[in-house]
Amino acid sequence: MSQEHHGTRRVGQVKEVTSLANPIIKDIKALANKKDRDETKSFMAEGLKLVIDALELGFEIKTLVYAKNVKDKPQVVQVATKTVARGGLVLEVSEKVLSSITRRDNPQMVVGIFTQRWTNLRDIKPKTGETYIALDRVRDPGNLGTIIRTADAAGASGVILVGESTDPFSMETVRATMGSVFAVPLVKTSVADFLGWKKTAGVQIVATHLAGAVDYRTIDYKKKPVVLLMGNEQSGLPEELAREADALARIPQTGRADSLNLAIATGIMLFEARRHLLTLDERG
Repeated sequence: MSQEHHGTRRVGQVKEVTSLANPIIKDIKALANKKDRDETKSFMAEGLKLVIDALELGFEIKTLVYAKNVKDKPQVVQVATKTVARGGLVLEVSEKVLSSITRRDNPQMVVGIFTQRWTNLRDIKPKTGETYIALDRVRDPGNLGTIIRTADAAGASGVILVGESTDPFSMETVRATMGSVFAVPLVKTSVADFLGWKKTAGVQIVATHLAGAVDYRTIDYKKKPVVLLMGNEQSGLPEELAREADALARIPQTGRADSLNLAIATGIMLFEARRHLLTLDERG
């Protein structure tokens, strides 16, 4: 195979790619499909900051892609060196190729392809002061990404996806997490396994429910590790989950809207549940 095959030219340990028909580029573009992400256990993150964060948090990088016009930036050189050292592939591409990968007219100049990381529910042993979010069949990628970002900001210990949920590693969700997808442990599980885990985990499950009789501000969130259980965007929490909750909470509302957006409701619950643990000087 020649060095120019499929619009690829090798420069040291960097491959220069100019063609949209390049098979590596086609494989990266295929990560827009959940089937391809699942098969390769990979996902895409856009932006230099996200790539740096992911490398710092020990995520395995498969491929680094950057635009030709940023190749001499010290931080880009640094992440390229790290990628090569960790056995990853480095591609230098045109902005046209980057646009086709990210499906954006003004793409980020750096993109990383990483191996997905999941946590097993059995390995989660909640400790005092820990808060988890359990989401029942969350559907909207933007909601899920925002919730992961909020979980990170509030110091939650993980997000548990119960039932058939949207993919936290889709491009849209990863974008909405603003990098928090690398910092927050993610779990996927069935309703049965979640309820089985709850029996021995020593947690207090606080669920939001339209029929909830308890004002969410009156619950004691200090006595045990808390799992905030939030229902699906359309149908709310099914009975089999609601009846297992230790408290059915409601966020008081006035005005004409009859419900809150899932990500907003989760944020309100999360900051209340962790209020006794959060201080302004926490970041030192």
